[in-house]
Amino acid sequence: MNASSIEERPSAVVALRGDAIDRSAADVVLIVDDVPDNLSVLHDALDEAGYTVLVATHGEAALQRALQAQPDIVLLDAVMPGLDGFEVARRLKAQPETAHIPIVFMTGLTETEHVVAAFEAGGVDYVTKPIRPREVLARITAHMLGARERRQARNALDAFGHATLAIHIDDGGAPDRPPRLVWQTPLARTLLTTYFDATAGQVPAAVLDWLRQQSALAAQGREPRALTVAHGAKQLMFSLQERTGDDDWLIVMREVSDAAVVDEMTKAFKLTMREAEVLYWVVKGKTNRDIGDILGSSPATVKKHLERVYVKLGVETRTAAAGLATSRLRAL
Repeated sequence: MNASSIEERPSAVVALRGDAIDRSAADVVLIVDDVPDNLSVLHDALDEAGYTVLVATHGEAALQRALQAQPDIVLLDAVMPGLDGFEVARRLKAQPETAHIPIVFMTGLTETEHVVAAFEAGGVDYVTKPIRPREVLARITAHMLGARERRQARNALDAFGHATLAIHIDDGGAPDRPPRLVWQTPLARTLLTTYFDATAGQVPAAVLDWLRQQSALAAQGREPRALTVAHGAKQLMFSLQERTGDDDWLIVMREVSDAAVVDEMTKAFKLTMREAEVLYWVVKGKTNRDIGDILGSSPATVKKHLERVYVKLGVETRTAAAGLATSRLRAL
């Protein structure tokens, strides 16, 4: 049986047609191998065991099908023409949409450096060729349970609207292993875009710097500190949780809004919205430069807004403006 005949099977082409996969009926396995005999043996064994089986005969197809079908696990041949399995694994792990998928390498290369390369590329396990279907099934069962539990946890976070993300950082600080975003909930993606103008799959440098610092504190047994990022009258708070079973850092974000406070300042002192925001941050003890960074304007522009605030409040100094605003808000 050749590779094309396998790819014509209904269970093997679900991802290409874009049809929905019924995951309640069976877990989904993507097999990536350029040898038709290997595909045939594994496909039949997994199909008989009750899995939904997808196949790819080269690296580019594997990346496409993994992204489209979101398989529960990938069986990946290490040595293939074009993109080899190591590069495919690295690319899968570099994309937040596929980084969570467990990868089991299939290889005839048993030398230590090849085994190490498989794990460094993101593999969770490996099996040696010639393939023994019963061994492969046993490995899949072991890794599938953990993957299913983690997927259910992520789905629960999505359902309840929590802003959560997982980031993997290399504690050894290897320059060729930069931190990567493993997964994020939809709300987390929205907040990162709003506060940092971050593109999909990117973690802002400020968050990565904070994460490295908190990771070091945790390693010393010290309590991690939260990160707060301001955006107008809103603030985004990052708190670091314990590491997950995948050895990734779990971060929870919470947005805090003082928009009501700014609105009260606007009404009480007949300020514009921007003047009220400037006054709000003056009360918080921020400098003109800090306020400019928060509001996306220059310190000179902040100074002009503040001068108009002084006139409307009938005061002459920053301290007096902050004191009057605080007193009025307490009365309200």
